[in-house]
Amino acid sequence: MSAGSKTGQLRLIAETNGAVSVTQRVYLTIRSDIISGKLIPGSKLKIEQLRKAYGVGTSPLREALSLLTSDYLVERLDQRGFRVSQISQREYDELLKTRCWLEERALRESITNGCDQSDEQLILANYRLSRLPRSGTDDNSTAHAAWEVAHKTFHATLINRCGSSILLKYCDQLYDQNVRYRQLSVSTAYPDRNVTEEHNSICDAVLARDADLAVRLLLSHYETTSVFVRHELES
Repeated sequence: MSAGSKTGQLRLIAETNGAVSVTQRVYLTIRSDIISGKLIPGSKLKIEQLRKAYGVGTSPLREALSLLTSDYLVERLDQRGFRVSQISQREYDELLKTRCWLEERALRESITNGCDQSDEQLILANYRLSRLPRSGTDDNSTAHAAWEVAHKTFHATLINRCGSSILLKYCDQLYDQNVRYRQLSVSTAYPDRNVTEEHNSICDAVLARDADLAVRLLLSHYETTSVFVRHELES
């Protein structure tokens, strides 16, 4: 089950069951902390420490960690609890390759199904993203939270008319897994990189219904980031 489907189910149940809303809250919070890098890859997730840190009981905490194992963000250790999933060069290469495969198809289908309304949504998403600073610190060592939200919205809008909810769910999950790796290279990947112009070029190609160019630009966008990520993984 993908993160999107689990989150949707939790919201529905939470309307009638207050206990589940606690599970939902801690699931989303821990998930965000793992994706952002606040919880370090490979670190042990000790129930007592997490219970105090997140202000929740043991039962909803364990339920949330179990959900996160389905997202491949948490690993269950036999008889020894949980830990944040490890990262590796091999896993990143597989992640990037799979993401490029799926998003190429999703982008081509979305362009084929494009209309005036989808164009307006993309223009707005790109504009909002361009108005936000990439980093939350002067040394570019921390990602700006609002930028991260707008960035995900932009990339989701690129492919949201592909016509497959299953494909979108997989792309969403791979996006979040990729962010874990991207956080490794925040301080080196962006100071000399014009990410806004990269997004503008992708947006223009989609609006022009030039699928080949849009795909080429999108995959180049991902490959550029991968150079910095691989450097950090090697070092």
